[in-house]
Amino acid sequence: MMRTRFARLASRIGAAALFAVSLTCLAQSINTNYMPGTDFSKYHTYRWVSVGEHGAVDPILDQQIKQAVDKQLQAKSLVKKDEDPADLYIGYQVGVQQEHELNAYGSPGWRFGGGMANATTSTVDNGTLVLDMYDPAMKQLVWRGGATETIDKNSSEEKKQKQLDKAATKLLKNFPPKAAK
Repeated sequence: MMRTRFARLASRIGAAALFAVSLTCLAQSINTNYMPGTDFSKYHTYRWVSVGEHGAVDPILDQQIKQAVDKQLQAKSLVKKDEDPADLYIGYQVGVQQEHELNAYGSPGWRFGGGMANATTSTVDNGTLVLDMYDPAMKQLVWRGGATETIDKNSSEEKKQKQLDKAATKLLKNFPPKAAK
């Protein structure tokens, strides 16, 4: 009787753990960093620049990324310019990395060698957007942020745009850095 209760509890904990792990796989991963001592209050304008050949995208995706970032920066009172002078240069890079994922399911058991479980593998595409901000007067990188999320290649164009907008919102949520004001 005690063993049965323990087995049911272990099964529930295992199912909850698998559910929690699956939720974290769906969440966006955001990381940012900035140059210490930078006075971000002096930046009022920005201009898009190319960041090398690596991570080049098609013109449609290029516009979608820029529009998502523009919306966030303009909400923070930064003004986009098409030519110099600009207080900040902004560029981005994108990349896709494939990972193999193990999907295990079944019921863990505690009697004579374990319970029944099944496992499958799948390939998951993780897309990363890295946004860089440069101070052209100082000629150095002052802020960098990256957003990584699982890409569903079968998503509609509307859903893809929503994911990009969500990534830009989360990426620039704490920009400018509070410690730097």
